[in-house]
Amino acid sequence: MTVDPHGADPREAIAAGRTTIGIELGSTRIKAVLIGPGHAPLASGSHDWENQFVDRVWTYSLDAVWSGLQAAVAALLADAEAQHGVRPTTVGAIGVSAMMHGYLAFDAADELLVPFRTWRNTTTGAAAAELTDLFGHNIPLRWSIAHLRQAELDAEPHVPDITFVTTLAGYVHWKLTGRKVLGIGDASGLFPIDTAVHAYDERVLAAYPGLDVAPLLPEILLAGQDAGSLTEAGAALLDPTGTLQAGIPLCPPEGDAGTGMVATNAVAPRTGNVSVGTSIFAMVVLEKALTSVHHELDLVTTPSGDLVAMVHCNNGASELGAWAEVFGQFAAALGATASADDVFGVLLREALRGDADGGGLLAYNYLSGEPITGLDEGRPLVVRTPDSRLTLANFMRTQVYSAFGTLSLGMRVLRGEGVELDAMFAHGGLFRTEGVAQRLLAAAVGAPVTVGSTAGEGGAWGIAVLAAYLGAAPEQDLAGYLEDRVFGGAVATTVEPDPDDVRGFDTYLERYSAGLAIEQAAVEAL
Repeated sequence: MTVDPHGADPREAIAAGRTTIGIELGSTRIKAVLIGPGHAPLASGSHDWENQFVDRVWTYSLDAVWSGLQAAVAALLADAEAQHGVRPTTVGAIGVSAMMHGYLAFDAADELLVPFRTWRNTTTGAAAAELTDLFGHNIPLRWSIAHLRQAELDAEPHVPDITFVTTLAGYVHWKLTGRKVLGIGDASGLFPIDTAVHAYDERVLAAYPGLDVAPLLPEILLAGQDAGSLTEAGAALLDPTGTLQAGIPLCPPEGDAGTGMVATNAVAPRTGNVSVGTSIFAMVVLEKALTSVHHELDLVTTPSGDLVAMVHCNNGASELGAWAEVFGQFAAALGATASADDVFGVLLREALRGDADGGGLLAYNYLSGEPITGLDEGRPLVVRTPDSRLTLANFMRTQVYSAFGTLSLGMRVLRGEGVELDAMFAHGGLFRTEGVAQRLLAAAVGAPVTVGSTAGEGGAWGIAVLAAYLGAAPEQDLAGYLEDRVFGGAVATTVEPDPDDVRGFDTYLERYSAGLAIEQAAVEAL
């Protein structure tokens, strides 16, 4: 049974509603977490789902959104009862987070006009290039405004009927509360933000060449502001059994980048975090604006509205997971019994035994396109030369390096801008195997990497913390709240870059950069 480190009795806290729920719709899993007054996870539930490639568009159906949410919440409620003997009927607050960017467009009758276009789509090149040049502000392919502008350029028939555009988190929050709002962090991946006034950039709005977009965008809210409460209809959507009652406050909906910053206590200037999942991205809170526009860097914000440089890579740990599944199948064929986590852990630990440069092997984890390296589509590859040293250790080290390769290229652009980091925090399931991905990530980014005890909880825990912050926001800013009330005394480990690992990764990255022509040829041939 999980306990609260601050001494609160979990059963009493759940029964009294002194808890919060965080829900995050990730790329492969919808997760719900219940946390207590001391912010410790008390129960959780999840539901696996997969995006679909329909008519050359990566998408999820809205039916899958709601069935998955209901399954995750049902599992959470059941887990709370199983662990603590009480099923929650109310909580202090709820937060919703989801994968950022993408495109959800609705008409005047609140009907979805085209299937949800996720962040993974890279078909917006013409729009992104046009808007970047026009605004003097990098507009990545996956941003919502790039999707909208591309629909205009392609004269898609739904465009004249658009009355509202939002993200996945904004959509779910709207249906739960009736409020068309977004947390500023998620909004900053929809349309450029003026961080001085915490609003959509008026200069950029005026320069937009198509529709009058201002009336189409959600209202922006900062962390801790009132974002509405669970309606009767919303409660029925979230929990059809009627266990969870209407009237629960909700915090502003956020994207997975913002919740990752909260989950790692990286919302203050000179801090950063790396989130590893289906995609991988680094967030660095800036002390000042960058001097130039860089296509490798997005400018977004923390949930409180501070300027952040984001290095977003479409491809993260999925290819690692696929290889772990293959090795698990091999073990089963030999008659061995091992859980997926055990297989993953053994393979990751084996990576530390590999040559520092991966033994001359080369791998690309590109299941989809990768804008930072200029690829519209991807093909996962493993390449070796006759004199490469093919061992299990080198193979696994190369696979981990491939997950961090594109990220490292983007981080080097930041270093070229003179950006300095005091701390880089990491989270995501890859870091559950202690000391492996953390050590190799430190080599890839050239900075110390810290992993805390909540690293595996990820964004669902982060948005639950933002929900808890609702009650404290009038008295304390978010950075202070996290430092004093959430992470004070938290267990964390920091790994400094190992010089041999750094040299080895640099050698690997030279090979990786030179070999991008191989990846491009694979896209063209296969």
